[in-house]
Amino acid sequence: MRADTLLREAWSQVPSPGSAETEFERFTGKRMERILATVVAIGSAALGVQALFAAIGGMPPDVPLVRVLLLVGVYVPLVAMLVACVTGRGVRLSAGAFAIVYLIALAAWPFIVNSDHASDEGQPWIFFLVNVGVVAAMLAFAMRVQLIWAVGVPLVYGYVRLVEGEFSHSYWTKTAFDVSFTLILGIVIVSLGWMFRSVAAGVDEARGQAVASYASAAAAAAAEEERVAMAALMHDSVLAALIAAERADTDRARDLAVAMAREALTRLANTEAAVAQEGSDEPVGAAQIVIELRRALSETGADAVVEEHGSSASIPGRAARALVLAARQAIGNAVAHAGGRGLHLLVTGRDRHSITVTITDTGPGFDMEAVAEDRLGIRASIIARMAGVAGTATIDSDSTGTTVVLGWEAE
Repeated sequence: MRADTLLREAWSQVPSPGSAETEFERFTGKRMERILATVVAIGSAALGVQALFAAIGGMPPDVPLVRVLLLVGVYVPLVAMLVACVTGRGVRLSAGAFAIVYLIALAAWPFIVNSDHASDEGQPWIFFLVNVGVVAAMLAFAMRVQLIWAVGVPLVYGYVRLVEGEFSHSYWTKTAFDVSFTLILGIVIVSLGWMFRSVAAGVDEARGQAVASYASAAAAAAAEEERVAMAALMHDSVLAALIAAERADTDRARDLAVAMAREALTRLANTEAAVAQEGSDEPVGAAQIVIELRRALSETGADAVVEEHGSSASIPGRAARALVLAARQAIGNAVAHAGGRGLHLLVTGRDRHSITVTITDTGPGFDMEAVAEDRLGIRASIIARMAGVAGTATIDSDSTGTTVVLGWEAE
């Protein structure tokens, strides 16, 4: 399979910007969500273990069943959230479930825990999970809801503690400190999550714009390549056939004009094909290229010497076709502008997969810089054509003559 075919197939796998395939477009955003989930899992696991030890150590021997159920009711969704964060599956659902369950458990705390034991227990175990509830909301909800959780959960905790302490003076100072600390920390956590997500979204947007720019550039390059190919085709085949038909004054010349016109029409009819009538990629040897060049000399009526060195060399058919067409144009230029004086062709096979065609004449030469932009005989039919098959074309011209060297070498 050719390299250009592989590139087209690879490019077809890239979803265009704005398409429904957002998995590829949000690559950085998905990575950032994975990182946030992993960090949340580590921090929540540490706080969860501390809260569990505090809960077990602070429970009296005759602990009511409802307190055990409260502990289980909080830790089951917490463990589910940790597992989801580690595996990367169902993170939003499990985190949202824990955030809601925790808020309900926190609000129900003074109705479940006997306030007589509040002073004995000290800081309750459920306090360790206040910011875990905030980060769970950060993973599960939209930004507005995250801020509500970051502010609301610490305030609910503070109210619960004051209710538990019957709004005594000793509880106000300590509760105010706890609420202030958790409130500030919760807002910082939500702000960091928003910042990281915004950066990731910016990177994804920039990448999408870069892909769109590259797609536009690739489309423009393809259009320009097609324009050059069509211009070269018109110059090489169509115009040559028309000129030959106009100058045909003998039966042989008319037959030649008909053959050229038939070839031009065939190539025009096949311009939509992938290879644009450039032939197959079956290897073509130097001997066959020599035959094609002698045929080109015969068609133009030029008298020239054709030498061949290294007949064992062969190159892909498409490259050989471009090489022959570029050489035909060089021959036509030598006949048209130098009268074919001193025309000489040399086909050299430097190794098994490398061929060079050299066309020289002893005409008056020309100045490359003085050639008009709309003259496509050299720029499109020789230089651009060889560049299209990864070949080379060099042109040296002065008052003693012109030398055109065309080459193709396997990489």
